[in-house]
Amino acid sequence: MASDAKNSGARHTVRIGVFIPADCQVLDAAAADIMGSISFECMVFALNPTIFDPSHCHMSMVASMVPKAFLDLAPSVQMHYIGTVPAGQPIALTSNQGLVATNHYSDAEVAPGKLDIVVIPGPDPFKGFEKGSLAWLKKQSETPGVDVLSICSGILICGEAGLLKGKKACGPRGMQDMIRSKGYGEGELVGHKFRWIQDGNFWSSGGVTNGNDLVAAYCRASHHFPTPLVEIVCEMLDVGDRPQVYTKEMPKLENFDELMRAAGLSA
Repeated sequence: MASDAKNSGARHTVRIGVFIPADCQVLDAAAADIMGSISFECMVFALNPTIFDPSHCHMSMVASMVPKAFLDLAPSVQMHYIGTVPAGQPIALTSNQGLVATNHYSDAEVAPGKLDIVVIPGPDPFKGFEKGSLAWLKKQSETPGVDVLSICSGILICGEAGLLKGKKACGPRGMQDMIRSKGYGEGELVGHKFRWIQDGNFWSSGGVTNGNDLVAAYCRASHHFPTPLVEIVCEMLDVGDRPQVYTKEMPKLENFDELMRAAGLSA
Protein backbone atom coordinates (compact mmCIF):
# COMPACT_ATOMS: atom_id res chain seq x y z
CA MET A 1 0.00 0.00 0.00
CA ALA A 2 1.45 3.32 -1.06
CA SER A 3 0.16 5.53 1.76
CA ASP A 4 1.55 4.56 5.15
CA ALA A 5 1.80 7.88 7.00
CA LYS A 6 -1.82 8.24 8.06
CA ASN A 7 -1.04 8.00 11.77
CA SER A 8 2.62 9.00 11.76
CA GLY A 9 2.08 12.71 12.37
CA ALA A 10 2.98 13.57 8.78
CA ARG A 11 0.28 14.78 6.42
CA HIS A 12 -1.41 11.78 4.88
CA THR A 13 -0.65 11.40 1.17
CA VAL A 14 -3.06 9.81 -1.28
CA ARG A 15 -1.66 8.75 -4.65
CA ILE A 16 -4.29 8.52 -7.37
CA GLY A 17 -3.84 7.22 -10.89
CA VAL A 18 -6.41 8.15 -13.53
CA PHE A 19 -5.88 5.38 -16.07
CA ILE A 20 -6.83 6.14 -19.69
CA PRO A 21 -5.40 3.47 -22.01
CA ALA A 22 -7.28 4.71 -25.09
CA ASP A 23 -9.51 7.78 -24.76
CA CYS A 24 -12.36 8.76 -22.45
CA GLN A 25 -15.41 10.91 -21.82
CA VAL A 26 -14.58 14.32 -20.32
CA LEU A 27 -17.33 14.00 -17.71
CA ASP A 28 -16.06 10.57 -16.64
CA ALA A 29 -12.54 11.83 -16.02
CA ALA A 30 -13.86 14.89 -14.18
CA ALA A 31 -15.17 12.72 -11.33
CA ALA A 32 -11.60 12.35 -10.07
CA ASP A 33 -11.61 16.08 -9.33
CA ILE A 34 -13.88 15.40 -6.35
CA MET A 35 -10.93 13.71 -4.66
CA GLY A 36 -8.62 16.48 -5.78
CA SER A 37 -10.99 19.01 -4.24
CA ILE A 38 -10.61 17.38 -0.81
CA SER A 39 -6.84 17.80 -0.96
CA PHE A 40 -4.65 20.17 1.01
CA GLU A 41 -3.32 21.42 -2.33
CA CYS A 42 -6.81 22.51 -3.36
CA MET A 43 -7.31 24.24 -0.02
CA VAL A 44 -4.08 26.21 -0.29
CA PHE A 45 -2.81 27.21 -3.73
CA ALA A 46 0.96 27.53 -4.15
CA LEU A 47 2.00 30.51 -6.23
CA ASN A 48 5.22 28.64 -6.95
CA PRO A 49 4.31 24.94 -7.19
CA THR A 50 7.95 23.89 -6.92
CA ILE A 51 8.30 25.56 -3.50
CA PHE A 52 5.37 24.68 -1.27
CA ASP A 53 6.09 27.19 1.45
CA PRO A 54 3.48 29.15 3.46
CA SER A 55 5.15 32.41 2.47
CA HIS A 56 4.47 31.60 -1.20
CA CYS A 57 0.83 30.63 -0.75
CA HIS A 58 -2.56 32.23 -0.62
CA MET A 59 -5.70 30.71 0.82
CA SER A 60 -8.35 29.35 -1.49
CA MET A 61 -12.05 30.06 -1.19
CA VAL A 62 -12.51 26.70 0.56
CA ALA A 63 -9.80 27.48 3.09
CA SER A 64 -11.40 30.81 3.91
CA MET A 65 -14.68 29.08 4.73
CA VAL A 66 -13.54 26.26 7.03
CA PRO A 67 -11.72 26.20 10.39
CA LYS A 68 -7.98 25.62 10.39
CA ALA A 69 -8.57 22.31 12.17
CA PHE A 70 -10.35 21.09 9.06
CA LEU A 71 -7.44 22.13 6.85
CA ASP A 72 -5.11 20.21 9.10
CA LEU A 73 -7.13 17.08 8.32
CA ALA A 74 -6.80 17.48 4.56
CA PRO A 75 -4.59 14.89 2.88
CA SER A 76 -2.04 15.70 0.24
CA VAL A 77 -3.35 14.27 -3.04
CA GLN A 78 -1.01 13.39 -5.88
CA MET A 79 -2.79 12.96 -9.21
CA HIS A 80 -1.24 10.93 -12.02
CA TYR A 81 -2.78 10.76 -15.49
CA ILE A 82 -1.64 7.46 -16.90
CA GLY A 83 -1.87 6.31 -20.49
CA THR A 84 -0.27 4.22 -23.19
CA VAL A 85 1.48 7.33 -24.54
CA PRO A 86 4.74 8.70 -23.13
CA ALA A 87 4.64 11.28 -20.35
CA GLY A 88 4.04 14.73 -21.81
CA GLN A 89 1.98 13.46 -24.73
CA PRO A 90 -1.74 14.16 -25.10
CA ILE A 91 -4.52 11.72 -24.24
CA ALA A 92 -7.68 12.25 -26.29
CA LEU A 93 -10.95 13.12 -24.56
CA THR A 94 -14.39 13.81 -26.00
CA SER A 95 -15.59 17.28 -27.14
CA ASN A 96 -12.26 18.02 -28.80
CA GLN A 97 -10.58 18.03 -25.41
CA GLY A 98 -7.41 16.35 -24.18
CA LEU A 99 -5.11 16.12 -21.22
CA VAL A 100 -1.38 15.61 -20.93
CA ALA A 101 -0.20 12.25 -19.65
CA THR A 102 1.95 12.55 -16.55
CA ASN A 103 3.02 8.90 -16.85
CA HIS A 104 3.17 5.93 -19.17
CA TYR A 105 1.78 2.91 -17.34
CA SER A 106 5.22 1.28 -17.31
CA ASP A 107 6.80 4.16 -15.35
CA ALA A 108 8.23 3.13 -11.97
CA GLU A 109 6.44 6.06 -10.34
CA VAL A 110 3.05 4.39 -10.96
CA ALA A 111 4.06 0.75 -10.61
CA PRO A 112 1.89 -1.56 -8.47
CA GLY A 113 2.48 -0.59 -4.85
CA LYS A 114 3.01 3.10 -5.68
CA LEU A 115 -0.67 4.04 -5.97
CA ASP A 116 -3.58 3.94 -3.55
CA ILE A 117 -6.45 4.46 -5.98
CA VAL A 118 -6.85 3.75 -9.69
CA VAL A 119 -9.71 5.56 -11.44
CA ILE A 120 -10.79 4.27 -14.86
CA PRO A 121 -12.96 6.70 -16.87
CA GLY A 122 -15.06 5.30 -19.69
CA PRO A 123 -13.54 4.95 -23.17
CA ASP A 124 -15.16 4.55 -26.57
CA PRO A 125 -16.77 1.11 -26.04
CA PHE A 126 -15.47 -0.11 -29.39
CA LYS A 127 -11.81 0.72 -28.85
CA GLY A 128 -9.20 -1.97 -28.15
CA PHE A 129 -6.71 -1.83 -25.28
CA GLU A 130 -2.98 -2.55 -25.17
CA LYS A 131 -2.34 -5.92 -23.49
CA GLY A 132 0.50 -4.60 -21.37
CA SER A 133 -1.73 -1.88 -19.95
CA LEU A 134 -4.38 -4.47 -19.02
CA ALA A 135 -1.76 -6.57 -17.22
CA TRP A 136 -0.67 -3.43 -15.33
CA LEU A 137 -4.27 -2.81 -14.23
CA LYS A 138 -4.69 -6.41 -13.11
CA LYS A 139 -1.56 -6.15 -10.93
CA GLN A 140 -2.81 -2.88 -9.46
CA SER A 141 -6.10 -4.52 -8.48
CA GLU A 142 -4.25 -7.38 -6.80
CA THR A 143 -2.00 -5.08 -4.77
CA PRO A 144 -3.07 -4.92 -1.09
CA GLY A 145 -4.55 -1.55 -0.19
CA VAL A 146 -5.30 -0.45 -3.75
CA ASP A 147 -8.87 0.45 -4.69
CA VAL A 148 -10.10 0.43 -8.29
CA LEU A 149 -12.90 2.82 -9.33
CA SER A 150 -14.51 2.07 -12.69
CA ILE A 151 -16.70 4.76 -14.27
CA CYS A 152 -19.20 4.18 -17.06
CA SER A 153 -17.69 2.11 -19.92
CA GLY A 154 -14.47 1.83 -17.93
CA ILE A 155 -16.11 -1.45 -16.93
CA LEU A 156 -14.99 -2.82 -20.32
CA ILE A 157 -11.34 -2.08 -19.55
CA CYS A 158 -11.77 -3.80 -16.21
CA GLY A 159 -13.45 -6.77 -17.84
CA GLU A 160 -10.69 -7.14 -20.42
CA ALA A 161 -8.14 -7.04 -17.58
CA GLY A 162 -9.95 -9.84 -15.70
CA LEU A 163 -11.17 -7.69 -12.82
CA LEU A 164 -14.85 -8.66 -13.11
CA LYS A 165 -14.50 -12.39 -12.43
CA GLY A 166 -16.90 -13.30 -9.65
CA LYS A 167 -17.59 -9.62 -8.91
CA LYS A 168 -20.82 -7.70 -8.48
CA ALA A 169 -20.58 -4.78 -10.89
CA CYS A 170 -22.54 -1.93 -12.50
CA GLY A 171 -21.66 -0.44 -15.85
CA PRO A 172 -24.10 1.73 -17.83
CA ARG A 173 -27.75 0.69 -17.79
CA GLY A 174 -27.93 0.52 -21.56
CA MET A 175 -24.84 -1.71 -21.80
CA GLN A 176 -25.81 -4.55 -19.48
CA ASP A 177 -26.44 -7.06 -22.27
CA MET A 178 -23.28 -5.99 -24.08
CA ILE A 179 -21.20 -6.52 -20.93
CA ARG A 180 -22.74 -9.96 -20.36
CA SER A 181 -21.98 -10.95 -23.95
CA LYS A 182 -18.26 -10.33 -23.41
CA GLY A 183 -17.91 -13.35 -21.12
CA TYR A 184 -15.99 -11.53 -18.39
CA GLY A 185 -17.26 -13.94 -15.73
CA GLU A 186 -18.84 -11.31 -13.51
CA GLY A 187 -20.73 -12.62 -10.50
CA GLU A 188 -23.71 -10.30 -10.98
CA LEU A 189 -24.47 -7.22 -13.05
CA VAL A 190 -26.60 -4.71 -11.15
CA GLY A 191 -26.23 -1.66 -13.37
CA HIS A 192 -29.91 -1.79 -14.29
CA LYS A 193 -30.86 -0.67 -10.78
CA PHE A 194 -27.81 0.87 -9.06
CA ARG A 195 -25.84 4.02 -9.83
CA TRP A 196 -22.80 2.44 -8.21
CA ILE A 197 -21.80 -0.67 -6.32
CA GLN A 198 -18.84 -1.85 -4.26
CA ASP A 199 -17.45 -5.38 -4.18
CA GLY A 200 -14.31 -5.51 -2.06
CA ASN A 201 -11.71 -3.14 -3.47
CA PHE A 202 -13.60 -2.86 -6.76
CA TRP A 203 -16.09 -0.01 -7.17
CA SER A 204 -18.07 0.51 -10.38
CA SER A 205 -20.63 3.03 -11.56
CA GLY A 206 -23.31 3.42 -14.17
CA GLY A 207 -23.03 5.84 -17.05
CA VAL A 208 -21.11 9.10 -17.10
CA THR A 209 -22.11 11.40 -14.20
CA ASN A 210 -22.95 8.42 -12.01
CA GLY A 211 -19.20 8.48 -11.58
CA ASN A 212 -19.70 11.54 -9.36
CA ASP A 213 -22.02 9.52 -7.13
CA LEU A 214 -19.49 6.68 -7.04
CA VAL A 215 -16.55 8.89 -6.11
CA ALA A 216 -18.56 10.73 -3.44
CA ALA A 217 -19.63 7.40 -1.91
CA TYR A 218 -16.06 6.11 -2.08
CA CYS A 219 -14.66 9.20 -0.34
CA ARG A 220 -17.24 8.83 2.43
CA ALA A 221 -16.22 5.20 2.97
CA SER A 222 -12.47 5.51 2.47
CA HIS A 223 -9.93 5.97 5.27
CA HIS A 224 -7.99 8.29 2.94
CA PHE A 225 -10.44 11.18 3.27
CA PRO A 226 -11.69 12.65 6.57
CA THR A 227 -15.47 12.66 6.84
CA PRO A 228 -15.91 16.35 7.80
CA LEU A 229 -14.00 17.54 4.73
CA VAL A 230 -15.76 15.05 2.45
CA GLU A 231 -19.16 16.37 3.50
CA ILE A 232 -18.13 20.02 3.13
CA VAL A 233 -16.63 19.47 -0.33
CA CYS A 234 -19.56 17.35 -1.55
CA GLU A 235 -21.91 20.13 -0.45
CA MET A 236 -19.83 22.77 -2.22
CA LEU A 237 -19.57 20.72 -5.42
CA ASP A 238 -23.24 19.71 -5.20
CA VAL A 239 -22.50 16.00 -5.62
CA GLY A 240 -23.22 12.84 -3.69
CA ASP A 241 -26.84 13.52 -2.81
CA ARG A 242 -28.56 11.23 -5.32
CA PRO A 243 -29.79 7.83 -4.12
CA GLN A 244 -27.77 4.76 -5.02
CA VAL A 245 -30.87 3.13 -6.49
CA TYR A 246 -32.35 4.63 -9.67
CA THR A 247 -35.73 6.19 -9.05
CA LYS A 248 -36.97 6.01 -12.63
CA GLU A 249 -36.64 3.51 -15.43
CA MET A 250 -34.36 4.07 -18.39
CA PRO A 251 -36.32 5.08 -21.51
CA LYS A 252 -36.79 2.15 -23.89
CA LEU A 253 -36.35 2.38 -27.64
CA GLU A 254 -40.08 2.00 -28.17
CA ASN A 255 -40.64 5.11 -26.04
CA PHE A 256 -38.44 7.38 -28.19
CA ASP A 257 -41.31 8.38 -30.50
CA GLU A 258 -43.31 9.46 -27.47
CA LEU A 259 -40.37 11.43 -26.08
CA MET A 260 -39.83 13.19 -29.39
CA ARG A 261 -43.51 14.14 -29.63
CA ALA A 262 -43.38 15.51 -26.07
CA ALA A 263 -40.44 17.67 -27.15
CA GLY A 264 -42.41 18.99 -30.11
CA LEU A 265 -40.43 17.00 -32.66
CA SER A 266 -41.74 14.65 -35.31
CA ALA A 267 -40.58 11.03 -35.18
